[in-house]
Amino acid sequence: MRRLFSVACLSLLAACASQAPRKYVVFFSNQSAELDQAGQEVVAQVAQEADRHPSRIVRVEGYAGAGKDLSADALVAIQRAKAVTAKLQADGVRSDRIVETPRAPSNLEGMVVGSRRVEIELTSP
Repeated sequence: MRRLFSVACLSLLAACASQAPRKYVVFFSNQSAELDQAGQEVVAQVAQEADRHPSRIVRVEGYAGAGKDLSADALVAIQRAKAVTAKLQADGVRSDRIVETPRAPSNLEGMVVGSRRVEIELTSP
């Protein structure tokens, strides 16, 4: 019986360890880097999760659509990532745990709303 219990526990631990990190997504209005209430709630949820897993790194990736002015669009992606990072820090996540990466502007077909986002992921160092 003890062996069965041990095997069951090890299987459960292996399943937990092999789970892919969850991605949290914050959406923004067109050409905006301001967090709305829904975005603030998502970031607060990530901060709580980061608090529960102090060894994990919080990866923040900012995106923007590609318009006529790519440098302005790239700046929006940077500002979105910075807005999320600032909120994470305000919610108690240390800056040395956050890796912020803006992504190049793009307009993939069907991704008009999807390009106005920041993805957040807690990963192992």
